[in-house]
Order: sequence, then C-alpha cells, then structure tokens
Amino acid sequence: MAKHNNVVPNSHFRKHWQNYVKTWFNQPARKTRRRIDRQKKAVKIFPRPTAGPLRPIVHGQTLKYNMKVRAGRGFSLEELKAAGIPKKLAPTIGIAVDHRRKNRSLESLQANVQRLKTYKAKLIVFPRRACEFKAGDSGAEELATATQVQGPYMPIEREKPSIDLVKVTDEMKSFNAYAKLRVERMNQRQVGARMKKAAEAEKEDKK
Repeated sequence: MAKHNNVVPNSHFRKHWQNYVKTWFNQPARKTRRRIDRQKKAVKIFPRPTAGPLRPIVHGQTLKYNMKVRAGRGFSLEELKAAGIPKKLAPTIGIAVDHRRKNRSLESLQANVQRLKTYKAKLIVFPRRACEFKAGDSGAEELATATQVQGPYMPIEREKPSIDLVKVTDEMKSFNAYAKLRVERMNQRQVGARMKKAAEAEKEDKK
C-alpha cells in the first residue's frame, strides 16, 4: 500500500511501438497504379468525357457558403423540361439527373437551362450500332471529328467581385455612420407606435 502523497506507480515498458508505426512506402506504386487505371477507364468509356456526366451549377448550403457556386448532384426535372430533354434520355447522353432537386430561384433555373442547351449544341451522339443510324444520332461527318474530352468539361467559373475605387469627399468624411444607424434603428422600432398615433390624430380631426 502506497503511503503519503507519492506518485502512483504506472510504469509500462512493453508498449510495442513498432506495431503502430505507419509507413507510406507504397505511395509511388499506388500513384502509378491509379494513373494506369485512369487511362484504362478513359479507353473503356471512349468517346465519353473522362470527367463523367454533366453536373448543374448549384449554390452551397448555409449562410456561410450560399454565395459560392459548385457542381451539384444532377439537373432537376424542371430544368430538363425547360431545355427540351426527356428525363429518361438525359442519363444516356451524359447528363446527371436528380429527381429530388427543386428550383427555388428563377436565376439558377435559367443558368442551368442555358448550360444544358450549350451542352446539347456541342453534343455528338454515336449510334448504338455502327451501321444503323436512328433519329437523334449525329451524322458521319460529326462522328469523324469526335474526340474524347480530357479533364473537366464545361467547368464552373466563379466570378470575382469587381472593386470600384472612388475619391473620398468631404461629405463622406463628415457622415456619421454610427449616429445614422442608431436613428434608423429607432425609426424602425417606432413604426407601429407612430402609425397608431397618426391614426388616432386623424380620428380626432374627423370629430
């Protein structure tokens, strides 16, 4: 039994630390294997783009990220309808579809419809069988010029905010922003009371 205010003995010498060391010697070989797999996949899916199906432009969630745009899961049914593309045809021509998505703003709907129309104008549709051309398939001249798109296709461009430089005037210098904010806040708070007072005054005038 330990006596007095001494350190509790907790000597633990056999920790076998060698068993818990993580090495990363296979990283160069893994990098090579991934590159070869990407090349094999590109050959397998030719002439489709290597980046996969076309994705819509969507805004991020929450107040922190909603000003940023990114690639979404798939186009909504409303966007496909506005672009004149049947929902069952869309996945077969390299367009991602998300039937759960809803369009909550006209701007995003118009942007994605325009994106679909641009894609449709550039699209070259190969026939299922080399000798059988059906309605909607591209002509032989277009097929001869087709190349596989490497990397991102129709990348989303984020607009940088423009900055306008102006000269600081004496009016700007004399403007007291804090006082203005306090006055406007007070005006907002007093709206109801002032409307009530004005209505009562109007009633008194009629009497």
